[in-house]
Amino acid sequence: DHPMTRHRIAIVVGSLRKDSINRKIARSICAFSSDMLDCSLVEIGDLPLYNQDSDADSPPEFVRFRQEIAAVDGVLFCTPEYNRGVPGVLKNAIDVGSRPYGASVWDKKPAAIVSASPGAIGGFGANHQLRQACVFLNMPVMQQPEAYLGHVSADQFDEDGCLRDGPLKDVVMTLAGAFANWVDIIVRGRRLLAEDAAHAAGS
Repeated sequence: DHPMTRHRIAIVVGSLRKDSINRKIARSICAFSSDMLDCSLVEIGDLPLYNQDSDADSPPEFVRFRQEIAAVDGVLFCTPEYNRGVPGVLKNAIDVGSRPYGASVWDKKPAAIVSASPGAIGGFGANHQLRQACVFLNMPVMQQPEAYLGHVSADQFDEDGCLRDGPLKDVVMTLAGAFANWVDIIVRGRRLLAEDAAHAAGS
C-alpha cells in the first residue's frame, strides 16, 4: 500500500460574491482532505475579458493566472449556475487559461466539478456546460460521485464558513476523498507511463 502524495490543487470559484456558498463549499472540501490535498484558491475576478489580440502580449493578470494553474496537479471547480449556464467570469477564466493556442494550462490536469445553488437542481446546467469545456480541454474529469448540491443555504455553515454536521457535510466529505483519490490515480498513472517510456528508451 503506497503512501499518498499530497497533491497541489487549484480551486477556481465561479462566483465573485464575498459570502459565496460555492467558495465555502470549496474551502470545506479542502479542509476535509487537507492530509491529501494542498489547496489554494486561484482568483479570477481581476482577469480582463479574453481577446485574441492579447495572445502576443498578455496582460499581467493573464500571466499570473496561467502560472498559478500551470503549477498545480489538479483543479477543483466550484460554481453556481447563472441562467442555466456557467457564469461569465468562470468561462472567461477557462478561455484565458486555454490560450495562446497550443499552450493551454488546463491540458491533462485531473478535475472535479461541484455546482451548488439554493435551488432544487443544484446547478445541473452549469455543471454540464463546464464538463463539455473540460472534455475539449483534455482534462480528465471525475465522473462519480456527481456533485449537484441543491438547497444549499448560509445556515448550513458555521461562523468560519465551514459546513456544520449534516447530510451536506457528509456528501462533501465523500466528494473530497473521491477527488483526492482521482487526482492521485491520474498523476501516479502518468508518472508510471513516463518512467516506462524512459526505461524503454534506455534499454
